[in-house]
Amino acid sequence: MEDSVEYKLIRSSRKTIGIEVSPDGVIVRAPYRVPVYEIDEFILSKRAWIRKNIEKDNIQKLSREEIDELADRALKVIPERVKYYAPLVGVTYGRITIRNQRSRWGSCSAKGNLNFNCLLMLAPEGVVDAVVVHELCHRLEMNHSKRFYENVFRVFPEYRKYDLWLKKFGSRLMRRMTG
Repeated sequence: MEDSVEYKLIRSSRKTIGIEVSPDGVIVRAPYRVPVYEIDEFILSKRAWIRKNIEKDNIQKLSREEIDELADRALKVIPERVKYYAPLVGVTYGRITIRNQRSRWGSCSAKGNLNFNCLLMLAPEGVVDAVVVHELCHRLEMNHSKRFYENVFRVFPEYRKYDLWLKKFGSRLMRRMTG
């Protein structure tokens, strides 16, 4: 049956049916008293969610070579973008470092050193600019206040569009990082 989902069943004294999608497969936890046909119906009703979460776990991880290539490309692209936007923001900056991070797109230290994630090279160009402007604006405001965002939008009016792109697709890119 095409709609069926293969799963491992774990019975327990719990009160409800629970589904967990892990790299090892689908695990269903169900109360002792619930018959298998009810569990199958429940699984069937949740198949879209299950498939979506299985796909999430099947994201193609980047190889070491691919990460190195992204970092090399970022070392060429990002400093040029920083050099372009820094005078528009009205700030100076220190060292620019490219990292392969799993949780941040960029950061700015109190000394003005800027860090950027090499995965930005997999995002649209506007996303790179949005992150660069965001980090440079931290040279004016080391917070996310109203004034901070006024500076961001002054320099990069399309910021919201690219920030939303990152919120929507960023975690998918982050999951491509190996390790």
